[in-house]
Amino acid sequence: MDAAGNAWLDDELSGCSLADERLTKRLRKLLEQMEGAVGASIPLACQDWANTKAAYRFFSNDRIDESEILAGHFKATRSRFDASEGPVLVLQDTTELTYQREKPDLIGVTKSINSGKDKAGRLRKHTVCGLLMHSSLAVTLDGLPLGLAAVKFWTRANFKGTAALKRKINPTRVPIEQKESFRWLENLRQSDSLLADPDRCVHVGDRESDIYELFCLADDLGTHFLVRTCVDRLAGEGDHTIAAEINEVEPCGIHTVEVRHGKDAVETVEVELKYHRLRVLPPIGKQKHYRALTLTVLHAKERQEPVGRPKIDWKLITDLPVSSHAEAVEKLGWYALRWKIEVFHKILKSGCKAEDVKLRTAERLTRLLCVFCIVAWRVFWMTMVRRSAPDAEPGIALTPVEMQILDRMVPNQAADRATRPTLSTYLTKLARLGGYLARGKDPPPGNTVMWRGMTRLADIKLSVEIAGANCG
Repeated sequence: MDAAGNAWLDDELSGCSLADERLTKRLRKLLEQMEGAVGASIPLACQDWANTKAAYRFFSNDRIDESEILAGHFKATRSRFDASEGPVLVLQDTTELTYQREKPDLIGVTKSINSGKDKAGRLRKHTVCGLLMHSSLAVTLDGLPLGLAAVKFWTRANFKGTAALKRKINPTRVPIEQKESFRWLENLRQSDSLLADPDRCVHVGDRESDIYELFCLADDLGTHFLVRTCVDRLAGEGDHTIAAEINEVEPCGIHTVEVRHGKDAVETVEVELKYHRLRVLPPIGKQKHYRALTLTVLHAKERQEPVGRPKIDWKLITDLPVSSHAEAVEKLGWYALRWKIEVFHKILKSGCKAEDVKLRTAERLTRLLCVFCIVAWRVFWMTMVRRSAPDAEPGIALTPVEMQILDRMVPNQAADRATRPTLSTYLTKLARLGGYLARGKDPPPGNTVMWRGMTRLADIKLSVEIAGANCG
């Protein structure tokens, strides 16, 4: 295949140096194959036994560490971050990847769930085989994913005695380094070290990231955070809580938002906004080790009781100052972009079929998942760059050969014939290969039609190259 045909791989692998140059070449080959067959099995993506066997050997190689596979992508994320302007949101979240194996102990477990009752009426439990993945995705305020800044994989051995242990020990007194939630701090530290401009970064997380130690670490590093809070901490001099103080604050105004529920239902609702700067205290058991912080709390609450869906009631906490209604609305919009990390994980699972692979050990799976992470980012970037920079040159995403194929396969619509083809023009054609209809009132193409189009384009491109070689 033409080396220029996948020039984006040069950027993603320029900082990657595996133990052997042949391994680096194999990684490039795997990325090339999997980007051209998103969601396909390893044999289908590799096409023949020699390449399939080489892929399995790569994922079984104990000399390859997951951080080495992603090193080039992290460096490329830093380059895209440097080329961007303004604040960048670093979205953190955890996802579970579930597998069914005859020997689940080779992978580990993610959780314990109830599986009905036995004949005596006692609850039965079983553990779920799988891995957990905690990602930090850098995203611009336009929603363009710049790339991953940190990733952690782990698995659990078992849950024996966990419930009894929680009854004996107050979780707030356990050092953060001994908890799984320490990954939030590790990813924050790694992301800030990679991007090297902490003042531009705003680390965004859901209620699981409402961790006082994370707030202190962000303050130490000079970076920022925006977290959905679920803990009603002590405030002021310790004689009342955050909720009590924020309840005394008058609303700053009303904000109108669109809410989606069900498959197609969309409604416009009004939320009442409050914001307040206050002194927040650490947990009582940790006040000797952590200092009080001055933070901003935002509260967005739906005015009317809804029917058929949960009421909007967001409480956010941030170190960023908020001094007006417009700034409060802005911070709400930033938190709403947290959904982008969920979309990335959906592409990983539904697009790359990360839970359908048959590799037998946790180590092999994590190496494959690292490759999938780069492919999933590429799909997400191709979808979002069309929206954030529609008038850009198409060459930033496609090669001349790919554009020629798209012109041949998908003729220009009447509205595009008199204008210079743009990035939006060609990525719309790519989406149409994947089933996008491009009607006047259709929303912008999504990730599904984009990864289908990318796969079809790769097949057509290969056919063109084979036909050219035969004709030559």
